[in-house]
Amino acid sequence: MASLHFCSECNNLLYPKADQQRRIMVYACRICPYDEIGENKCVYRNDLLTVTKEQVGVTTDLGADPTLAHSNIPCPQCGHEDAVLYQDQSKRKETRMILFFVCTKCNHSFTDPTLPLDNRPDT
Repeated sequence: MASLHFCSECNNLLYPKADQQRRIMVYACRICPYDEIGENKCVYRNDLLTVTKEQVGVTTDLGADPTLAHSNIPCPQCGHEDAVLYQDQSKRKETRMILFFVCTKCNHSFTDPTLPLDNRPDT
């Protein structure tokens, strides 16, 4: 079972690391040069790969927010021509400038209808 190891010099957490010269796994301190040989020979690696697209987030009462910019883009649901706009706030390595709109009348969230269908995010 995995357990936490602490540095005997500075009491910081030790992290598993491959020692290339000795060809063993050690627990090494990231603050000082201390390391100790790991007794457990099992090494696990968990690679997570997620591909996300821009998505419309929670948009409660955005139409009444005075700090957001307004646009006269027509709402695809009710046809009202006043919507607030904002940009996607997700954290990814590559992001595109996709604007999301929220109708001030019916609170419907949508993206720019002039975007090509393959470039539109999930709504």
